[in-house]
Amino acid sequence: MIDAMDFDRALFRDELFDAELFRAELDARPWASYTHAYGSAEDVPGCLRALAGDDAAAEEALSELYGSILHQGSVYEASAKAVPFVAKIAAAGIRTADVLLLIGGIAEGGTDPDSGPDTGPDSGSDSGSDSGANPGANPAGSGAVRESDEAACRRAVVAQLPLLLASVEHQDRAVRQAAAWAAGWTGTAGAAVAVPALRDRAAIETDPLVRAELLTSLVELDPEGSASAAAGAVGPDSPPELRIAAVMACADIGLPWTLDHHEAVLDLLPLDRLAADRHDHSRNEPLHDICLTLLDRDTGADREAVFALLDAALRSADPEARTEAVWAVTTACELSRSAPARLAPALIAAAAEDGPDDETGALSALGRLGPSGAPAAELLAARAAGDGDTADRALEALLAVDPVRAASLLARDLERRPRALQAASGGFAGSLPVVPYDPELLAAVRRRLATMEPGGTTPFWLTALLASWGPDASDAVPELLAALPAHPWVLPKALVAVCPPGRRAEVADALRARTGTGPAGERIEAARALHELTGDHGPLLPLLAERLAGSAGGGGGSAEPIRETAEAAAAVGPAALSLVPALRAALNSPGAERNNPQMDDDVAVAVALHRITGDAAEAVPVLGGVLGDRDGLWRRWTLVRAAVAAGSLGPAARPLVAVLKALLGDPWQTPSAALALRAVAPDDLDAGHMAGLLLDAAEAGTAPFEAVDALVAFGTDALSDEHRARLTELGERDRRVVRSGLDGTVEITDERLRARVRAAVRGE
Repeated sequence: MIDAMDFDRALFRDELFDAELFRAELDARPWASYTHAYGSAEDVPGCLRALAGDDAAAEEALSELYGSILHQGSVYEASAKAVPFVAKIAAAGIRTADVLLLIGGIAEGGTDPDSGPDTGPDSGSDSGSDSGANPGANPAGSGAVRESDEAACRRAVVAQLPLLLASVEHQDRAVRQAAAWAAGWTGTAGAAVAVPALRDRAAIETDPLVRAELLTSLVELDPEGSASAAAGAVGPDSPPELRIAAVMACADIGLPWTLDHHEAVLDLLPLDRLAADRHDHSRNEPLHDICLTLLDRDTGADREAVFALLDAALRSADPEARTEAVWAVTTACELSRSAPARLAPALIAAAAEDGPDDETGALSALGRLGPSGAPAAELLAARAAGDGDTADRALEALLAVDPVRAASLLARDLERRPRALQAASGGFAGSLPVVPYDPELLAAVRRRLATMEPGGTTPFWLTALLASWGPDASDAVPELLAALPAHPWVLPKALVAVCPPGRRAEVADALRARTGTGPAGERIEAARALHELTGDHGPLLPLLAERLAGSAGGGGGSAEPIRETAEAAAAVGPAALSLVPALRAALNSPGAERNNPQMDDDVAVAVALHRITGDAAEAVPVLGGVLGDRDGLWRRWTLVRAAVAAGSLGPAARPLVAVLKALLGDPWQTPSAALALRAVAPDDLDAGHMAGLLLDAAEAGTAPFEAVDALVAFGTDALSDEHRARLTELGERDRRVVRSGLDGTVEITDERLRARVRAAVRGE
């Protein structure tokens, strides 16, 4: 916290910018020892010199600084070191507004310094000290640790508050606006000084955009103390830019939503234009942001406020207002389970108002309603019968609303409905609706198989759809066999999925023929499918041996996919005993530093060795090495696979109990670790404690399906009253549990989870 500052209200120094002194101070810093987004910051001085110049290179220099010291909002050691020099450029009147925005961005990417004592002699201010040249060093005898880059950046910007607060008095509106925005990111360390100065300026400021920026910054720095100012600016006497900023500020502060807020938003629609010239680019869609803020409060009153607002906005006569509302509706449906039913009538009305061109996107958004969109089926079917991309999007939405009806429409024009075909087959995520078996659609798929060209995604969608139907799609076997030579990667699995007993010999002969021709990967796909269909591993084993021969020593850099090869060997089981030496050789060296793919390879090899030999002695230390290395967010799925593998070893994996228990505290890992411990050491578990951890993971939405399935595996009959109440709430609450995923998948996936939870509560 800053206790005192020398506020010189004169914005710029009277003397001219001393370029020579600036360069000397710049060159005195050891920039090569600092780091930014791309490593060494040795290029920063050149950028700063160019930024202070008068030629066209300044614009490029500013862009490069945004890429290096403020990379996608992230800040680095060099960011704090650059702030004093950037401030000197602004203070000299050189591209002041642009440079102040850079300073504000660095403050936004930073964080408040710790409330304890200063953690180093150079906290980012222009003190002349260069302790950052040796980031690992502590001041002699101090025992202090180096301040984080984020805290150093915030501290460095706070040190420039005299410049920022003087700049809010500048005659240039753009400078005042940039300075007001930047000052709002100085946090608690700068609030005591910044808030009074910003209030003083707000009292006399006349420009609407600057007033909006000042109010937003005051709310950021002092929400409680700025509540009355925000509420007072909501009325129609305020200019539109300030008025919408005030509405957003009231929502951010947590003030109750009132009729005044509702009417202000509707009066001002469309809203995006009012925020287009604001500097808070993370909040430049006001209607969407207001709805998100209110829904995050998770109260019935706030949900109803959102639904009433969106219902009215969807019925606006202005297409731009409806477009903004449609985008907000998609988010509301992702966050709230009651949103689809509540918003369906207005969204259907908006889609009808648009006409055949889907001007606002309402037609496509109807698919987000799921079964609640049933009243839209007639409209969607009519639009799907047309031509072009709009018809394709209408059919895609109809698949979510009424997949049975959509199937016949998809069958009529399969080749010209790529989006709908993708949705029908389950999409990239495999979580969109899959159309139930339909004879007419099967006939269309068979015709399309006969005309497919190599490449593209069509073979994937068609075969995924056929595989979902299983033997019901057996009539497609002739077309699949005919297309097999042109699509050897994707068709073998589909053939196995749809093959009826009476055609097994014919399909097996075709797959066996493919094992002897083409690239190794294609031959292995055919051999794996043959083994799955018939149990014949004869063609598969030599192909796996050939691939493993090029994988000795692991390393993860091999062009051969060790993991897939090991999984194929594991599926063969004891009959693959001849592969054991090659599998052992494919393991990475013990103690070697491994990336995630290398760890995945080792997990797969460990499982294969156990499945083939029946002995867990080799697998246990390999899995222990993976489970004990929990470094980084991106290792989560590797750890899940390792825990599942440990569970497959059963009691033989008892040496892994300690590392498995260590995973229980991470909600991402809780389900797989709990199930592994249940298989490995069931007597060591406290069932009540385990149920609580699994419910924590489910409620957090990190691995909800896995957590619920684990609860069922442990037995829901044994749940305490408290745990049963929490499980029931998980299925009945309005706030969705699944809140992230590919576009259009969140609602469907969460409804599937809801059904699973309800079944678990019933003991099914």
